[in-house]
Formats: sequence, structure tokens, C-alpha cells
Amino acid sequence: MVLFKRPAKAAIDDEGRMPLMEHLRELRNRLVFALLALIVGIVVGFFVFDPVWAFLKEPFCDTAAAQQLRPGHCTLTTGGIFQSFFTTLKVSAMVGILVSSPVWLYQIWAFVTPALYRNEKRYSVAFLSIAIPLFLGGAALAYIIMDTSLAILLGFMPSDTVATIQINEYLDYVLIMLVIFGVSFELPLILVFLNIIGVLSHATVKKHRRTVVFLMFVFGAVITPGGDPLTMMALAAPMVVLYFVAEGFILLRERRRPQDPDALLSDDEAAPLNLDD
Repeated sequence: MVLFKRPAKAAIDDEGRMPLMEHLRELRNRLVFALLALIVGIVVGFFVFDPVWAFLKEPFCDTAAAQQLRPGHCTLTTGGIFQSFFTTLKVSAMVGILVSSPVWLYQIWAFVTPALYRNEKRYSVAFLSIAIPLFLGGAALAYIIMDTSLAILLGFMPSDTVATIQINEYLDYVLIMLVIFGVSFELPLILVFLNIIGVLSHATVKKHRRTVVFLMFVFGAVITPGGDPLTMMALAAPMVVLYFVAEGFILLRERRRPQDPDALLSDDEAAPLNLDD
């Protein structure tokens, strides 16, 4: 039984479409390759667990609550026999997702590419090359402000109480913060991509600008764990800046488009002949 048979080029018809069964087989193969890469990344995560965990718990260790149980030592608690195993698995999975990201991002790109026109495909590589730094930049910002955010949230505890933060609870908080900030930084890039493929115009972006900016702040207040003002502003402000950058790119692109007569033509449409030459 052949598991990884790639669909032949002949399976794609003259209109660039792939039959349903071939499309599903292609999807299956892409998912299998992405899953194998993820498993390899998780195995790598098991071997580098100690330094990664030390890095992840550093924001909590910078808070005063971290030393309440053992003065001079950063302490988190565990509440079950199997919790230590699942903690190791979660950290390893985070490493695996990061390490295998070039593979599964490529699989997504390779699966989507046949549905794009030739003039749209050339933007795909640029899209992916920008998406990864944006995600990492958002995750880095979340990590930088995490200690201050934790200090604000833990600062509401009464003075006569002791914080016994469990490992799994803290790790969930870290994971949510990193993913939320990373994915949120991708939203302006999605706007640019939608404009490139002809779904979204600058007029539409400009028309709904105030509403989108307002919704970004609402999104920052609702989606961030704890909902403290610092985390909300740290998420919403860069999103607004990136939104205006994306709008500027869309505007410049649409202004330059009429200068290239072929830019308005599809791949299947012939360019008009210039009879004056």
C-alpha cells in the first residue's frame, strides 16, 4: 500500500483544478508529512526540556509571589501524579511546533498554491517568510511583558495569602499568551494577502478603519488572560500599528497597479495589442 503517492501533474485540468479524490489524497499526504515533522520536533523537545522550562518559568520567577513558599527559590507546585508527565509533554509539544514550523508551513503553502493564479503564487513565499517573524515577534512581546502582567494579576491577592501556582496552570497561561500574541500579529498580513488575491480593496479597509481599531482594543481586553490593562494595550497597540502599515502597503500597491497594464489581467486573459506601434 502506497501512503505517500503524490498526485500526478496530469491530474490537474486545464483550468488549474484538481479532482476531488486527488485533492483529498493530497491533503492526506500533506497532513501526514506535517504530523511526522511535529513528532520529530516533540522528540527534540524532550531532550531540551530543562533549558526550555527554565526559560519559560523566568517571568514567574521575577514576581514576588514566586518566593512565598520557599524564600530565595522560585517555586511552582504540582497537584497530581501524572501532572509532571503532561507538563513535559506540553513543553515538548511547544518546542515541536516551533521546530517543525518550516515543514508544516510549507505543507500548507504547497496545498494552497494550486488554487492560486501564477501572479498570486509569487507572493506566497514572501507571505510565509514574513508570517514566521511576525509570529515570533508577537510571542517575544508576550514573553517580555509577562512578568509585569503576572505581577499585576498576583498583586490583587490579600496580603495574608500565599500563592500556590500549579505548573499546569502557569504553563497554560504562558501558552495562551504566546499563541494569542503570535497569531494576532498575523492579522494585518492576512489583510495584505486578501488584497493581493483581489478579495479586499483599500476603500473597504479605509471605510471600516475606526471600527477595526476599536474592535482590536476590545479583542485585546477580551482575549488576553486576566484582562489587565497592560496586556490589553501591549496587544492592541502593535496590532493597530501593523494595521496601518498593512493599509499603507495596500494603498501603495493599488496606486502602482494602473502603471502596469498586465497587472489587471488574469493569467488566462491575453494582453491587448497596441496597434499604434
